[in-house]
Amino acid sequence: ILSPGSDPSSALYMFATDKGREINSLSLGQGQGPKAERLLADATQSGSWVLLQNCHLFASWMPKLDKILEQMDPKQTNVEFRLWLTSYPSDKFPVSILQNSVKITNEAPQGLRMNLEGSYLMDPISNEEFFEGCKNPQAFKRLLYALCFFHAVIQERRLFGPLGWNIPYE
Repeated sequence: ILSPGSDPSSALYMFATDKGREINSLSLGQGQGPKAERLLADATQSGSWVLLQNCHLFASWMPKLDKILEQMDPKQTNVEFRLWLTSYPSDKFPVSILQNSVKITNEAPQGLRMNLEGSYLMDPISNEEFFEGCKNPQAFKRLLYALCFFHAVIQERRLFGPLGWNIPYE
């Protein structure tokens, strides 16, 4: 279940790379049901990983996914198979899927310093080739810091809603 401003897909792709796995991802929406079903059927046999993103956008298909997962036979499913789901909070999300799943939390860091550290630890910034590969490293590092700092300030400002942005302080 996602919180606003978080996207765990890059961390998941890095994790898969570390494990030597490939992820087949699909962003759910109208008409994506048959594609998702084929992806799941193929992955359960081959043992690949599947990422179904934005489950909240295809709430009408969630009961079908629940049924597919209930009908999966562990003896017929490759032990390497993994299914990853992302969704914003939704009343339509089947409770049984949540109850039978391992939940991973990915919350936005609290505070300016933690947000900056989080930005520097994310891919591609954490990649040494990316970070040190610029022809003008001093300007690049200053610009990168300014961008990360700006991002951290905006993330922190979200806590105050529209106050100070389009509603003036009194």
